[in-house]
Amino acid sequence: MRVTTPLRAAFAATSLTVALVACGSVDASQPKPKESDQVEHTDDISAGVQPDPAAVKLLPEAVKTKGTISVAMDLSSPPTTFMATDNKTPIGFNPDMARLIAAKLGVKLQIDNVKFDTIIPGLQGGRFDFTATTMGATAERLKVLDMINYFQNGTGVAVPRGNPQKLNVHELCGRRVGVQSGTTAELKWLPQLNDKDCTSQGKSAITAVTLPSVNDALTQLASKRLDAVMYDFTSLSWAAKRQPEALEVLPERVVSATVNVALPKGSALTPAIQAAVQSIIDSPKYAEALDRWGFQGLGIKTAAMAVPLGQ
Repeated sequence: MRVTTPLRAAFAATSLTVALVACGSVDASQPKPKESDQVEHTDDISAGVQPDPAAVKLLPEAVKTKGTISVAMDLSSPPTTFMATDNKTPIGFNPDMARLIAAKLGVKLQIDNVKFDTIIPGLQGGRFDFTATTMGATAERLKVLDMINYFQNGTGVAVPRGNPQKLNVHELCGRRVGVQSGTTAELKWLPQLNDKDCTSQGKSAITAVTLPSVNDALTQLASKRLDAVMYDFTSLSWAAKRQPEALEVLPERVVSATVNVALPKGSALTPAIQAAVQSIIDSPKYAEALDRWGFQGLGIKTAAMAVPLGQ
């Protein structure tokens, strides 16, 4: 969801890199990751995957003629959506899923690397066909998007190693919490926590510090300009696993939710994409994609159309 510079450079200031442990929190006592934990899966997971006739049948004629679909992603959020160290190969669970979707539809894939908060306007403006970028289904988004479930994720909170201020998810009043612009952490979960835990109880409000990327937020956390960072649980856990001497993830999640592939509202491509996602879920490739990014236990069984978070 964020920058176009190499990840190595983006995290150089604090030696942070962002990635995942599938379930549970990561604490500062963990050893540094093994070399095998840091493998970049740059191979094309869709190699050899055959088109699904049922999904292909649903493709609009214009798409069949063009032979290409475009997906918008912010390639700065390991392990779901990021750039390999060659600074040219999109990798992560979301690029894997997008490549599999294209393969199931029998078309080529174009990946566009854009900032997260510009993805929805880009979809509305017809610049991209769809997005696979770990997007939650808020009521506001569902007014302008078709959204299709494709795996589970959640929102978590990272703090400095050892949690020196002894924070927890429901004790952030009066603290400076970093969030990425345009995310559900900024738009939904932090405001809800602030209202429920703080202002309605007569306590000091949480100060939300909105930043362009999670990289920026983690850098400010390391330099003590923030007390905590709220972001995708998988990405924060990936960071903590690789740099346990710098940060840890609180055990409790702010929320756990299914996330979605998204298209412009009423897109003629929606039925075909939904059929392709279901075909992937029903195939061994889905488990392979989950497993190779450490997402065991985060799969779903049905590519259902999304309902608003909290319902």
